[in-house]
Amino acid sequence: MTQQEFFTYKGFPLVRKDNVIYYGNMSDKYVAMLTILSTHKVKDLEIADKTRVQLMSTDPNVSATEIIVKTSERGSLYEALDVAGIWLAKNN
Repeated sequence: MTQQEFFTYKGFPLVRKDNVIYYGNMSDKYVAMLTILSTHKVKDLEIADKTRVQLMSTDPNVSATEIIVKTSERGSLYEALDVAGIWLAKNN
C-alpha cells in the first residue's frame, strides 16, 4: 500500500472537504482547521473573503472543550493560511 500524497503549502499538507480545509500533519501535536465563512464571485470563480482559522490539538486524550487552542478570522484564504502556517511552525 502506498502512502497517499496531499497538496502542500509551505511544507504542510492541505485536505479540503466542502468549506473546511485541514492544514498540517495529523501526526503532529496540532493541525489547523480553516473554515471558509463567506465568498464572493470573480467571473466564474468563488473567492474566500472571510475565513476562520482554528489551531486544534490532535491528542485523542484532550477533552472536546479543549481541542481548539487558538482562533482567528482573516479576510482572505491566503491570510488565513499564513496565520495557520505560523501557528503550526511555532507550536509543533
